[in-house]
Amino acid sequence: MKWFLLLPAMALLLFSGNQAQAQPDPNPALVAQGQYLAIAGDCTACHTNIGGAPFAGGLGIASPIGRIYASNITPDKDTGIGNWSFDDFNRLMRKGITKQGYTVYPAMPFPSFSRISDADMHALYAYFMLGVQPVNQADKKPKIPWPLSIRWPMTIWRWAFAPAAVAFQPEPVQDARVARGAYLVQGLGHCGSCHTPRELTLQEDSLTDAGHPSYLSGGGHIDGWMPVDLRGDNTTGLGRWSVTDIVSFLKSGGNDNTASFGGMSAVVHDSTQYMTNDDLTDIALYLKSLPAASGTQFTYDNAETVALNSGDASKPGAAIYLANCDVCHGSNGLGYRAAFPALAGNPVVLGDNPTSLINIVLDGSRRPVTQTSPSALVMPSLAWKLNDQQIADVLTFIRTSWGNEAGVVTPDQVANLRASARPIRSAVLPP
Repeated sequence: MKWFLLLPAMALLLFSGNQAQAQPDPNPALVAQGQYLAIAGDCTACHTNIGGAPFAGGLGIASPIGRIYASNITPDKDTGIGNWSFDDFNRLMRKGITKQGYTVYPAMPFPSFSRISDADMHALYAYFMLGVQPVNQADKKPKIPWPLSIRWPMTIWRWAFAPAAVAFQPEPVQDARVARGAYLVQGLGHCGSCHTPRELTLQEDSLTDAGHPSYLSGGGHIDGWMPVDLRGDNTTGLGRWSVTDIVSFLKSGGNDNTASFGGMSAVVHDSTQYMTNDDLTDIALYLKSLPAASGTQFTYDNAETVALNSGDASKPGAAIYLANCDVCHGSNGLGYRAAFPALAGNPVVLGDNPTSLINIVLDGSRRPVTQTSPSALVMPSLAWKLNDQQIADVLTFIRTSWGNEAGVVTPDQVANLRASARPIRSAVLPP
């Protein structure tokens, strides 16, 4: 028999083998595991638009180079990932390379996802191919001006800054539970994407804590919010938080120290509230293992409480505080347990950059509705009531009272954020 007569049969066998390789494992337990991992990775946050179908994409993400729209990751064969093999899926998750061969923008946290274990990656693939409803919805094109919209430089960025796609390996002497927490934080949870500073070329300063004190030390602006320090700093970090405090925050969006806001509220609502207590405890144990990036300390000071309770509101901003903030946060700045967060010693209050505080006053804030905290406690917007000087004064008062030692807030800072806000803030302001 001529050898070339075997080509059709060989091609059929090869094609059949590739097709078999492309099919995910239909094991229900594996699909369920993948669903949990997708929740832990908070895939909903980027890939589900407001009011849209789960994972169908379309959500606009503000980036330093323009607006990027999340892609459709449902198993639709025309507009989603329905024709992707595991190798296609794995290459995107670990290396940021799509089935079409181009490198995605670093809004996709593939440098973190490169650390996901092989077993978990297979489970994620099984879930997205078999456990998600396909949705026929074409991806939106990013709104990035030329020449930043040119794709090939992203390949160079990936070569320069993305790590080798090697799954997470615990440190030799690391406690097993701390190691599990590190795996969740550094990999699936991609916490560093928001909470670690980035360079001008958009890469994170560090992807792990190994010799990198900047890791999780607080990130830059994201949609008008400042992600906080997750290390052991006594003032701006989690130094005074217990493991229970961290678990409570991730379960409910708040604890006695603070309440979630901005993008973190969505993380709690869509992701962490559904994680097991064991996994949340492991995350907390890992975060508590990270030393402080600085040695600053907070000590509560009762002097301002005594002044306010005696009727002395002479300090600039004190009268505004009594009229607008005291009923929830108290004259002692300690708030009310499990309801309204403390302002004294609050890491958000003590941060160098007051952007988040200003936005909370201008926009208001709402605690996420969760299984353990079904009531949506609300901080109302005060943009309609207080002018820029008044907001600057009351926030400076808060940042310099009860032992807080943070910088002043200026009217210009408030004005700049007010100008960039939604139309509701354009209402007539008091004189």
